[in-house]
Amino acid sequence: MEGLKFAAFFVVGLVLIVKGADWLTDGASSIARRFNISSLVIGLTIVAAGTSAPELVVSLISALEGKTEIAIGNVVGSNIFNALAIMGLTAIMAPVFCTKRNVYVDVPICVLAGGMLVGMTILNDARISRFEGIILLVCFIAFILYSIYLGKKGSAEEAAQGEESAPKEMAVWKAICLFLLGLACLVFGGDWLVDGASGIAGMLGVSQSVIALTIVAAGTSAPELVTSLIAARKGDTDMALGNVVGSNILNIFLVLGMSSTIAPLSLGQTRPENIWIQLGAAALLWFFCYWGKKKYYITRREGIILTLMAVAYYTWAVLSR
Repeated sequence: MEGLKFAAFFVVGLVLIVKGADWLTDGASSIARRFNISSLVIGLTIVAAGTSAPELVVSLISALEGKTEIAIGNVVGSNIFNALAIMGLTAIMAPVFCTKRNVYVDVPICVLAGGMLVGMTILNDARISRFEGIILLVCFIAFILYSIYLGKKGSAEEAAQGEESAPKEMAVWKAICLFLLGLACLVFGGDWLVDGASGIAGMLGVSQSVIALTIVAAGTSAPELVTSLIAARKGDTDMALGNVVGSNILNIFLVLGMSSTIAPLSLGQTRPENIWIQLGAAALLWFFCYWGKKKYYITRREGIILTLMAVAYYTWAVLSR
């Protein structure tokens, strides 16, 4: 019976955070469009923040409850899942085209964020202190301000192309209600998911870090997966790339920044190799965006490579528990 209870907590919590992130994103995006924010910056900030909301809620609750392995493992596992599995599957559906900004600004910042995580944990004291958390939050604010600045410039170009392709905006009151409803689902769902994941780990006799790196990470990355695949099907692959890259940046700068500010985070039983792998995945994504006479897109063949690497990683993560 205990197993069924923990499984129910996990499943219900996951459903709530996925649906809550969807509602929160829809409401926030509608409000953002009313301020003439470009689709690119919406993907890099509003949508990315919305799809990163599950990781944020789960990591914050984990930090508050002293379960730091889940807080770090969730972010590291999600970033690996985003860069390898999501971008791999997206590129298989349709080649992912990259803008020069993606190649020279967004993806490099993603690699930089991954490098900072390596420096703060593996090369330092295997923990993220409150001071380091504040540094990450400052980086988050700088990234958001820079993205908004570039987005304002891009919105003028989009306006010149006409507004027929712009999605229909919902009423402001409806957008606000949807945003608040999504936020409530995230809070309750995140609490139940953490309790369920901890219980499952205890019953299976595995560390919380393994559960966080695999099941929790894949579950909280569901919004990114759905958003990117839908964007690829519609041919809006720059939104798909912006969503994944923005989410990975926010996972480190915002999610780990806030979590470690609340309570210093320790790697615990999270293996150092996972920290290096998340950095390598970001670097590989940057390489695929750039190489080949500056082609600026990720091919289907490269998508297959990324997907196979994701399968290999999760097989290793489970077998080496």
